[in-house]
Amino acid sequence: MCVTKNFYFWILQILGLLGILVLCLWLALRPGSPHFTITNFSVPAVNDSNTSDHGIIQYQLDIKNPNKDSGIYYDDILLIFYHGVNIVGNNTISSFTEGKNRSHQVLNHFDVDNPYWAALRSAILNATAELRVDLSTKVRYKTWLIKSRHHGLHREGDIPIGKDGKISNNKKKVKLRDASK
Repeated sequence: MCVTKNFYFWILQILGLLGILVLCLWLALRPGSPHFTITNFSVPAVNDSNTSDHGIIQYQLDIKNPNKDSGIYYDDILLIFYHGVNIVGNNTISSFTEGKNRSHQVLNHFDVDNPYWAALRSAILNATAELRVDLSTKVRYKTWLIKSRHHGLHREGDIPIGKDGKISNNKKKVKLRDASK
């Protein structure tokens, strides 16, 4: 009887150690979310005295994969820019793959049509303009030949715009944060 109890106790110890080992491996290999940052944001013709009925906004989106062991597959990325409650522009970035511990830069622009351009231009010239950016996409992680399920990502950020048409408040970039926080 005593030998049987020792055998079961020994089996329970091995199962407990295996469980702890699996938990540690899961925590070590669990992929982290990518980082999205808006840099080089500008409204080039804001100080132009020839006011037109539309303007152009240029931006660069930096995407960084912080994972050392996982690549990321991105579905189409949708960016929507708001001034107040009005949508002033949107862009779609085609799907792509980003390797382990790499970064990806997208330089893009969009047109702002009237009547939103007049209100945005006026706010920029008064140094009170702020655009809100919403980013939505789905990603899949690839760790050691294993692809995960799709994970939905929704990020947002506020871009304060100075009189010069660039990011103000001594910032050079705006990091997009999780929209649920």
